[in-house]
Amino acid sequence: MLLYTVQQSPKILSLSLLLCLLFLGGHCCVGQYYRVREQVQHLQNFDKKIIHYGYFFGFNDFGYQIEYVSDYTARIGGQGYPNIELEKNLGFNVGLVGDLRINRYLNLRIEPGLYYSQRNLLYPYESAAWQRNFPSYTSDNDGLREVKSTYIHLPLLIKFSGERINNWKPYLVGGMSTSFNLSSNQKNNDDNFNNVFRVTGQTFNYEVGFGIDFYLVYFKFSPSIRGIFSIQNELIPDNGTSGISPWTSNIVNLISRGVVINFTFE
Repeated sequence: MLLYTVQQSPKILSLSLLLCLLFLGGHCCVGQYYRVREQVQHLQNFDKKIIHYGYFFGFNDFGYQIEYVSDYTARIGGQGYPNIELEKNLGFNVGLVGDLRINRYLNLRIEPGLYYSQRNLLYPYESAAWQRNFPSYTSDNDGLREVKSTYIHLPLLIKFSGERINNWKPYLVGGMSTSFNLSSNQKNNDDNFNNVFRVTGQTFNYEVGFGIDFYLVYFKFSPSIRGIFSIQNELIPDNGTSGISPWTSNIVNLISRGVVINFTFE
C-alpha cells in the first residue's frame, strides 16, 4: 500500500521531504542564531556595579488638568461657559543620573534635571463677560496667558528590570518627585490684572514609566517614556479688590500633567 501511494503520489512525497528539510533547517538556523548572539554580549559586568552615573536629555509635553467651580456649567442660561483652551508646546529637559544597585532586578535612582516648558491658556470671552467689573477684558490679548516654566526637577525612583535578553533589557520605573518652578511668579505682587499669571513655586508629583536598556560596546543607552502627575493645586488666585477675577475665580484646581521622553547614557 505504501509503495502504491509513493508511486501514485510522487509530488506528495517530494513536498513532504521538502517541508521536513525546511523545518529541520529552520530549527538549526534559529538555534545557531541564538547561540551566536549570546556570544556577543556587551558590558556583561555593567549591572554588577554598586553605584554608577550617567546623564540624559530629552523632550517634554506638559499640560494642565483644570477643575472648575461647581456652577461654571450653570451660567449663561444653563449652557455653561466654554472650557478654557490649553495650548501645549514641546519642551526640553537635561540632567544627571545616579544609580544604586539593590539587587539583580531593583535599582534606586536619582535623576536631577532642568526642565523647560510653556503652556498657553486661552480664555473664552464668555468666561469674563459676566464680570461687568472688568470692562478692559475686551480683546484676545486679555484672554491669553502664557505660562512659562523652568523646573528644577528632583525625582527619587525605583527601577524594576526584567531579564537581560542578549544586549537589551526592558524595565519599569516609578517613584516620587518634587519640582521647583523658577518662573512661578509666586512672590510677585502683580497678578493677571497686570498680565502676570502666578502658580506655586514648588510641586510634589508621582511618576511612572517604562524603557529599554541597550548595551552597546562602550556604554549603555536607555530611551524611556514617563508620565509626571502633580498631586496638588498650583494656581495662586488674583488679588482683585472685589475678590473676583475673570482669570482665576472660575478655577478650583490647576494641576500639572506631563509626558517626558528621555535618552539616557550610562
